Amino acid sequence: MALSSNQGATHSTEVLRQILLEVRRSLLGLHKALIIAEQLTYERINGRVGSTGQLLQLVLNDPWFTWLHPLSQLVIRVDELLDGDTEPTAVEVEYMLSEVRALIRPSEEGDGFERSYYEALQRAPDVIFAHVEVKKLLTKAAA
Repeated sequence: MALSSNQGATHSTEVLRQILLEVRRSLLGLHKALIIAEQLTYERINGRVGSTGQLLQLVLNDPWFTWLHPLSQLVIRVDELLDGDTEPTAVEVEYMLSEVRALIRPSEEGDGFERSYYEALQRAPDVIFAHVEVKKLLTKAAA
């Protein structure tokens, strides 16, 4: 199940859809791991988050969690591609994969998402595991 610009054959709709579904699943796993990691850090400073609803409101509205929004938006774009009126094309899927690759590049010297992502990777093993899963999927899709 690979998507590569080197291949001359046209990818079937089912293969493209499966790639997107796997990307979505892995991004959701990463998103969840990042939210949990941020929640733990947030709670150490601000006290316990009382409920899932309260956590959702924090993720949506609190500046502490704002850095996660690019990942949330990427998942939404994958959903839109999967739920669109037309089937995703190989070009659209490859573009989506390139967006994922670009986003999940942590940087100690960076700012915004890349810096916060780097910091989350340093403190949360579950984030590392989720990151590795996304990277493996991207490698598999490119092979």
